Formats: sequence, C-alpha cells, structure tokens
Amino acid sequence: MKGFAFFRRSALLAAVLTTIVAVLVGGTLAGCQPKQVTLNLLGAGTLANPFKQVNDAFMAKYPNVKIQAEFGGSVKMVKKVTELGQPADIVAVADFNVIPKYMMGADRKQKYTDWYVGFATNAITFVYTDKSKGAAKINADNWYQILAGQGVQIGRSNPDTDPSGYQTMQMLDLAEKYYQKPGLKDAILKNAPQTNIRDTETELIGALEAGQIDYLAIYKSDARQHNFKYLDLPAQIDLSDAQYADFYKQGSATTKNGTLTGAPIVYAITVPDNAANRAWALKYVAFLLGPDGQQIMAKNGFGVVVPGYANDPAKTPKELKDLVRAWPSSGK
Repeated sequence: MKGFAFFRRSALLAAVLTTIVAVLVGGTLAGCQPKQVTLNLLGAGTLANPFKQVNDAFMAKYPNVKIQAEFGGSVKMVKKVTELGQPADIVAVADFNVIPKYMMGADRKQKYTDWYVGFATNAITFVYTDKSKGAAKINADNWYQILAGQGVQIGRSNPDTDPSGYQTMQMLDLAEKYYQKPGLKDAILKNAPQTNIRDTETELIGALEAGQIDYLAIYKSDARQHNFKYLDLPAQIDLSDAQYADFYKQGSATTKNGTLTGAPIVYAITVPDNAANRAWALKYVAFLLGPDGQQIMAKNGFGVVVPGYANDPAKTPKELKDLVRAWPSSGK
C-alpha cells in the first residue's frame, strides 16, 4: 500500500509539474508574439508613390506593424502636428528647412524634435505632353520663352503650403539671374494663375494628361515616375546640387509664411518627441536610410543620400548614428 501511495503522489506531482511547465511555456510563447503596432506617418505629396513601396517592404519585414500614411504639402503636414495636435510617429518633408522652421524654431511654443536626417535629393522642372502648346519646339535654350507665350497654361502647387510651390518661384528667380533676363519670373507666373494652383502639384497630373494645362512645375522624380517629357534645366537653377548652394540663396519666394530663400532640395525625416511608437518609428527611419529604402527611392527617380545627412550628429538617436554623417556645410 505504501508503494501504491508513493506511486500516486509521484504521478500527481508529475501531472502538476507538467501543467506548470505547459502554462509557463504557453505564456512564454504568447509573450514572444510581437505586439501589434500602428505607425502614423505624415509625408510630402511627392513621397506618396515611393513611400507606399517602402511601407509595403517594411510591413513585409515586420508583419506586426501597420502603417497609416497621409500625404500632402509638407508645410500643411507639419502644421497638422504643431497646430492641430494630430498624432504622428514619423514626419517626412520635401524641404529640410520645414522641420527646423516649424518643429524646432525658437518661436515655437513647444519643441517637437531636435534632429532630422536628409535622405533624398530632387530637382524642380516643368513637365509636358505632346498636347502642350509649343511641345514640338521647346528646348533647353528657349523654354522660358515658350512658357511665357500667349495662351499657355501652367500648373503649380501652392507656395504657402508646399515646398515645390515656393521652390518653383525660387527657380524662376534664379533663372532671371542665370539667363540675365529681367522679368522672366513674372512673365511665366502670369500663365500660372490662382486657378491653376493646387495644394500639391501631383493633384494637377490629371489636368496635364487631359490637356487642360500645358506645363506643370513638378519634381524630376515625378516626371520619371509618370514617364512625362520634362525640361532638363541647368543645375545652377533647378536646386538639385549642393555645390551651387550659395547661388541658390539668391533666389527667393514671397509667401504667407515670409520670404523664403533658395536652398538645395533635400528631403528630410524625423520622429517627433511625442511619438507614441518611437522605437518602431526609428526602425522605420533606419530601414529608409538603409540599402532597401534607398534602392526604392532611387528606383523612383530620387537622388540618394548615403549615409544620410544629420543636422546634428550628436542629437541623432543612437539607433541611427551608423547610418548618418554631418550635413555638408555647403548644402545649407
């Protein structure tokens, strides 16, 4: 009987231990399941196509992450955070100056970030189709005469809300100086009235394709993505090359946000201080700055920046330090 009792106690103990182990293992396995995360991303309108591809690649790598993205004029997107209080884990803009001006400026009631990274470059140009007035004869020498011609309709984005809008005005200002043609800017803008302005230039692509406008001021990346014909403007005026940064400063645009001086076009990204999912947002930025993200940007017609440009390497999050370098002094 004693042996039977011992056997029963042993069996009971084994059963209890088995149950405990099962619970512990089950709990451990459950704990290993990655937490479901939603990243809120606000981005420049021009980034909609490449970032869809970046987002898809990132979510494929991290299935527990869902990205909710909204795209529009860079200034408008940033003001959603700083003025409307809209939550954002990631902010990406078409002009790096937008971040220090609206998210870091001394006049801000609240600081939203103290770092950003430049991750791509671009150029301002005009696109057109075979339907466009003067399409058969326009070239790099006479483009400003064609665009100023009678009856020509030009589309552009709002300079008060979108970088390409004020960068177009800066480019035309530089063109006056480069070609030594006073009045060039006003003559062209005369054919780009308020009725031809949208919050982002990409909203006018349909109008260009339908022949409702003849030319559209847009980024070269968009021209390549949509296989449009475009003007190959000199680097001295298209804001694409940091070596001309000093000359770019001579171009300006008057907007509701003040007078803005020209600078090389560098797209920048940051994670706001109050981001709800900061760790995952930084993983996203690292992915964008890495080979997979930069390959997608290059495929979509952007100039790549490898390593990325850090406005202040000392303030760049440690997760990104191996992916950035100091911003070239000539590029600001």
